[in-house]
Amino acid sequence: MSQTAREFVGMHSETVLMARGRHRAPAPRRNRRSSRVVGGLLAAGAVLSAGCGGGTRADGPRELSFGHVGAPGSLFALTAEEFARRVNERLNGEAEVVVYGSSQLGGDDVLLQKLKLGTVDMALPSSIMSSRIAEFGLFEMPYLVRNREHMARIEEEIVWPTLAPLAEAEGYRIVAVWENGYRHVTNNVRPVRVPDDLDGIKLRTPRGTWRVKLFQHFGANPVPMAFSDVLLALRTGVVDGQENPLAQISAANLDEVQDFLSLTRHVYTPAYVTVSAEHWNTLPEDVRTVVEEEARGLRTFVYDTAKRLDRELLVELGATDISVNWTNHSAFEGVSRSVYDQFASDVAVGRELIDQALMLANQ
Repeated sequence: MSQTAREFVGMHSETVLMARGRHRAPAPRRNRRSSRVVGGLLAAGAVLSAGCGGGTRADGPRELSFGHVGAPGSLFALTAEEFARRVNERLNGEAEVVVYGSSQLGGDDVLLQKLKLGTVDMALPSSIMSSRIAEFGLFEMPYLVRNREHMARIEEEIVWPTLAPLAEAEGYRIVAVWENGYRHVTNNVRPVRVPDDLDGIKLRTPRGTWRVKLFQHFGANPVPMAFSDVLLALRTGVVDGQENPLAQISAANLDEVQDFLSLTRHVYTPAYVTVSAEHWNTLPEDVRTVVEEEARGLRTFVYDTAKRLDRELLVELGATDISVNWTNHSAFEGVSRSVYDQFASDVAVGRELIDQALMLANQ
């Protein structure tokens, strides 16, 4: 176990002991990976046999396909599966949410296209929304979201009255705001403690405009690519590192191909339960009502699960071969001011959005 993980255990020993009492110890990494591969193959078989994009099946209820990029065990997967369970219980056979994770129906870019075509019913995009609607770049601003209580206020005061209508105008209806999480950097070059440590590192980022700009400001060489391509890119040396929440890092086994995990916590990214503004209204009203109520009502589950994963996965990752280190957040925040200024300059209401979000931190 790394020194950082030991410090974390010392700070949260009671929580960690309680977690160990409630959950069995993680299986050896090889077994965990094998189970994920088997699960992925089974799910892929389901895609081939059931098709996608919903529709009425001769032998059962109408399928509501829900695609996302998260691996089994990720926050995306756990949240989507709990959502499907709740919806399907209430619909009682009238319709059925079927979850396709691990980019089985495509990465975020493809899923957004399929929503508009009507071949996928629901998706869970995150960072990519900032490359579709400039104002969503608010959530690419580093160290903006202080905690989940702050995020809940931003959701109520900014997402629903301002950002959601902008998405609707582009053909996407947001029915709920979930979480991707606080992001951290992994790489194979050096520990990252201050922005200068990122100098020259080829770092995979999502295809979000402002994430690329952020890491350019930090001195890295950002390489945008789909999440489904990251593991291979790291194994083959196409990129040196990447940045993601702990839940994605662990679920995708990225610690097996990375030497350093630096707890930068540089950005908090929401995830948006998204449907087609055009095709969604073709569903029966009672089905839409149940889906939207359960999607919105899941926020407490999402936040509680995310907090638990943040605690438990840091301990788990600290027990692997990856080296874990804290970072100098003040140094990163200092560099971040230039990103705020550029967003305020490039996006018409950018300064207003930033100021409103920061004001909500103090309420």
